Amino acid sequence: MAFLGEDIKKLGFGLMRLPVKEGTKEIDIELTKKMADAFIEAGFTYFDTAWAYPGSEDAFRQAVVERYPRESFTIATKNAAWINCKTREEAIAQFETSLKQTGAGYFDFYLLHNLGEGRTHFFDDFDMWTFVKEKKAEGLIKHIGFSFHSTPEELREILSAHPEAEFVQLQINYGDWENPAVQSRGVYEVAREFGKPVVIMEPVKGGMLAKPPESVIDVFKAADPDASPASWALRFAADLEGVITVLSGMSNMEQIEDNINMMKGFTGLTDEQRKTVERAREELAKIPLIPCTTCNYCAKVCPKNIGISGSFTALNMYTLYGDFKAARQQESWLVIGHGKKKAAECVKCGKCEAVCPQHIKIRDELENVTKTFK
Repeated sequence: MAFLGEDIKKLGFGLMRLPVKEGTKEIDIELTKKMADAFIEAGFTYFDTAWAYPGSEDAFRQAVVERYPRESFTIATKNAAWINCKTREEAIAQFETSLKQTGAGYFDFYLLHNLGEGRTHFFDDFDMWTFVKEKKAEGLIKHIGFSFHSTPEELREILSAHPEAEFVQLQINYGDWENPAVQSRGVYEVAREFGKPVVIMEPVKGGMLAKPPESVIDVFKAADPDASPASWALRFAADLEGVITVLSGMSNMEQIEDNINMMKGFTGLTDEQRKTVERAREELAKIPLIPCTTCNYCAKVCPKNIGISGSFTALNMYTLYGDFKAARQQESWLVIGHGKKKAAECVKCGKCEAVCPQHIKIRDELENVTKTFK
């Protein structure tokens, strides 16, 4: 797809989950080089990193910047002003650190990172929008954008307030397309309403759609026995109109090769393939889940500030994908990370159930959360 004069193929190399040396947390630079070589040799150019991804920018410099001409790749990195920044100077320092760590000279895409909820105001408080516009005028940033995790309503507010944003990075995948906790379709439609091109993150939902429930695998295997579930997830995302690229956080050569095989020369899904993905989504919908829509009426009346909807989102994730570690991390982020208390602290007053539009037996379900994530 042509974007602002650039031709970017639709697979992006996400550098968030780079391989590490066995028994350590040290990034395996030599393997990363081989992965980058395969990616570039296949004709792909888009690399995605961030100041907040430990070691990622350094690894990118060693694997790509020091080994390839600057015009042969595009690099996106991000500013997380809400992480340990008390002043504008500290937020700006992230940009300078990223320039040094990547050695890239300039950034093709620079994102204000993870806007939404309580994080958005930091970028306004520190006037980071003005800063990135200044850096663009200096030629150190080619395109300004932001990544986002929140509601369609909040995305509309941000895009209305900041028309200088040229693109937006969103969590979009077929599993979350109608998920009320993520609202992939809703945020995508808002971005298109504003005419903003989209970079897609989490197309495989952190790897969970690479190993979906058996009923979903059966749908995909019936349609194409040789295509992996992950490739279906990637192609669903890449098939959407207005997409710059689809990021895949790749950790080994097998993932690189699978993604290259499925995305090289990709021109879109056929109508029958789209129907296959819809059938897969229907199979996911058949799995019994807590019918929480995250309206959070319960939160308004809870005397203990329990993270009810976040707890239910995490438990639903575990029910669907069976990935305990990922679900527990989700519980921690959506509950503790949002200033809420865990399900175990519920006093069973029942006020939440009196206001729940879905008539969920909230107290019983919170007990299930506690038993699952104890």
